[in-house]
Amino acid sequence: MSLFPLKPTHKPVLAYYAALAQFHQDGHKTEGNTRSAFADLLKKCASPYDWHLVEEYQFKGTNKQPLRADGALVDSLTLVHGLWEAKDAADDLQKEIKTKVAAGYPLTNILFQSPDRAVLYQDNRIALDCDLTKPENLIEVLQLFFEHRQPHEVDWEEAVLKFSEKIPDLAGGVTKILEAEHKKNADFREKFQSFADLCRQSINPDLTDAAIQKMLVQHLLTERIFRKVFNNNEFLRRNVIAAEIEKVIDSITAKHFSRDEFLKPLDRFYKAIEEAAVEQEEYTEKQHFLNAVYEKFFQSFDKNQADTHGIVYTPQPIVDFMVRSVEEILKQEFGKSLSDSGVHILDPFTGTGNFITRIMQQIKRSALPQKYAEELHCNEIMLLPYYIASMNIEHAYMERLGNGEELGEYRPFEGICLVDTFDLADAQQAALFTTENTARVKRQKSSPITVIIGNPHTTSARKTRTMRTQTGLIKYSMQESPRHSALIPKHQVQQS
Repeated sequence: MSLFPLKPTHKPVLAYYAALAQFHQDGHKTEGNTRSAFADLLKKCASPYDWHLVEEYQFKGTNKQPLRADGALVDSLTLVHGLWEAKDAADDLQKEIKTKVAAGYPLTNILFQSPDRAVLYQDNRIALDCDLTKPENLIEVLQLFFEHRQPHEVDWEEAVLKFSEKIPDLAGGVTKILEAEHKKNADFREKFQSFADLCRQSINPDLTDAAIQKMLVQHLLTERIFRKVFNNNEFLRRNVIAAEIEKVIDSITAKHFSRDEFLKPLDRFYKAIEEAAVEQEEYTEKQHFLNAVYEKFFQSFDKNQADTHGIVYTPQPIVDFMVRSVEEILKQEFGKSLSDSGVHILDPFTGTGNFITRIMQQIKRSALPQKYAEELHCNEIMLLPYYIASMNIEHAYMERLGNGEELGEYRPFEGICLVDTFDLADAQQAALFTTENTARVKRQKSSPITVIIGNPHTTSARKTRTMRTQTGLIKYSMQESPRHSALIPKHQVQQS
């Protein structure tokens, strides 16, 4: 069934032609004037597809040179489904097209448009060249533009649906294997029990074996995504938690379990993710892409856990605003900057690391190595976002310290802990996962935290606990060490 919403007689179409007529009557015939009417039409068409029109879209051309299109149709995963180039009636559209093609504009699905003509290229050929003064032609070219799919797009959309259907069965299959290993594999039993003890010490003493098994399942089903999307084979070897989980999995894969064979039913999904990820040229796009994939995974894997832990992430514009605001308040209230030595920063609910990666952009490049090594701290209670945050932060560091052409040297981020921030003030808390994770938590608790920034999960399931913690965090920062101070005006601390 087609999602395309318009017919020649619909109001948005009539409004488009009325706007062009008004522009013509008023003498406003330049591209800057007339393209706004067409942009409104594209936005109307994009809505049923859950896409949005990004105007002045920057991308890399066929020769990897930076280019800019008047618009791009982009979905929630930042995948681009089509490009749009607008010209005014005085332009020679054919000549303009030749110029754009020579510059490296891709012809996979691009609409060249002026008020009276449209030329649609798809799969490197002209799909339609038509007179736009006729409403039926306008509808035809727009529908072709919106409903065209590249093979990898078809694979991706189908794979997402299939993945949602298959992931519960595959998760159940892994669980059965783990239960069988408990009965017959002493090495697995020993390593699982050790891992379970560490989980209970680190996260929650009431964690059940079933909950800990879910962590192993999540790791099995997603580690390939992390390796391939980020092209970071060092992560599983050098991340302290991933390495610990791999030890448990290794105890069953040697004789009793083939990871590759078991995951074959998801192979098409993995490949679709990898091919879609290739389209993400910039790291920020890749980061957003993986965040969205993670949310889709969690909705399929365990809806109850997703609801309980508030799998909702702060929109990037709000993150940007909060980071800039903290920088301004630091200057006004404390005479400090996020870049200053001695200013320790904590995100207690880091999710996939968006606040820390944005803070790293705010910090001066010359100050970043020292801040990264000693003064940036964050916590996450769930395994998958912990993984993603680790890689997001580590990759952002390599990108920031690179020379613009190549990434800088890989350096593990030792400021992230897999731990429940709610329980950090417990003086009787036992060792946390590994000696490395324990050392990180102890270092964080002894650090003079100056800034606490982040987004406590505010779903209804956690609202009471979150409200309690908003006070507790200030209490933790003020009482664990006399040097701590929360970034809150003094007159509000007593009130909190």
